[in-house]
Amino acid sequence: MRPIVFILAVLLFSCSEPETTSTVSNDADEAYAGGTTTSFDQTSKAFTFPIANISAANLEAHNAGDAAFEATFVSPPALINGGLGPLFNNVSCVSCHNNDGRAKPLTNAGAFGGLLFRISSPGVDARGGPAAMPGFGTQIQTHSIFGVEPEMEIQISYTEISGKFADGTDYSLQQPTYSITNPYMPVPVNAMISPRIANSNFGLGLLEAVSEKTILNLADENDTNGDGISGKANYVYDFASDKMMLGRFGWKASQPTLIQQSAAAANNDMGVTSSYFPNETSLGQAQDVTAHGPEMSDEELRGITVYLQTLAPPARRNVSDATVMKGKTMFVQAQCATCHTPKMQTGSHTIAELSNQTIRPFTDLLLHDMGDGLADNRPDYLADGREWRTAPLWGIGLTKIVNGHTNFLHDGRARNLTEAILWHGGEAENSKQLFLKMGAADRNSLIKFIESL
Repeated sequence: MRPIVFILAVLLFSCSEPETTSTVSNDADEAYAGGTTTSFDQTSKAFTFPIANISAANLEAHNAGDAAFEATFVSPPALINGGLGPLFNNVSCVSCHNNDGRAKPLTNAGAFGGLLFRISSPGVDARGGPAAMPGFGTQIQTHSIFGVEPEMEIQISYTEISGKFADGTDYSLQQPTYSITNPYMPVPVNAMISPRIANSNFGLGLLEAVSEKTILNLADENDTNGDGISGKANYVYDFASDKMMLGRFGWKASQPTLIQQSAAAANNDMGVTSSYFPNETSLGQAQDVTAHGPEMSDEELRGITVYLQTLAPPARRNVSDATVMKGKTMFVQAQCATCHTPKMQTGSHTIAELSNQTIRPFTDLLLHDMGDGLADNRPDYLADGREWRTAPLWGIGLTKIVNGHTNFLHDGRARNLTEAILWHGGEAENSKQLFLKMGAADRNSLIKFIESL
């Protein structure tokens, strides 16, 4: 069968309306990215530490959840973790989130890794979310247990795109092309497909603790202040409450809570069922999905959730370095702080240690139009095919130390932070143009500041 080729674009940064002040403060606590939860480790394990102020009881729960997060699932029947598949992308949570960091795309996306592909039909489902593609559901699975066909294979290739900064310095971006081969059934021509790289896990509990009011106060959907930035909230279905809730997790803010995010990942990525998602994902192949109960217990699911809620964000580094301080000024002048809100306050959380913290995640958790260059053309609840959630920037400078690479953006196409910025468009077009006009010293300072986060 002739390969089906599609090209998509993605992002690292999006934009948001500023908080009360859209500047990067010089207060003495600036290094404390997560308030009193902050970890000051800077090694390859920097993303794996529990919050610094964790109680003894929550530390015990954190460690139990860590074990569940690292557990490898196998194909049934098996006495332990026998729920893998029948279709899946990977065999454990940690396989995609190595050291609780971000994944790197593989040239062969059929290999085990942290890159997956969402798929859907035009239109929406009964709850307003992406409509499942007949035969494939809402996520492509490239692996399967014995006796079941994988849904397809996907290969990645890149085309170089050259350009110049205003001072004449050359740059190059790589545009990915994804080729579908060996689908177990024909892929409909109207399929909407979007790549998604596994992101870092730390600080998620703090983001969950930010009040809805705080997030909505940052929104300006109709750009009433005329600054070209118009962040909006995504509202998505929450299975526990059977109602729509503010979305805050995932590349398009398509999950409302960490427990639902965890359950959805187990189901889609590993084919593991739970009380949240009791059905297998193999919609197109005849499988007996009624012969067993949930393959992940509520206790295991809660454990993984607590583990994610209590992973500490790493501290900022080199806060007083002269180049970093200059870069902080350039960050504001380029209007990056208007998009990546430097500081916010958490509200209350069931884990008391996360409550009432001053945090510095550099995100507003809102959706923004990032232009045609970054469009995947696949809606996700209220997020249209050009809109993405502002990516948090905290900890980004430790990616190379923790994960051994500097691949960023939603599918890992950017080979460094400079390339990530240059993929910006839409509401971030002006910031990109300001970056293009900077001299080499100012660009270097800006990058050094981002690397300090």
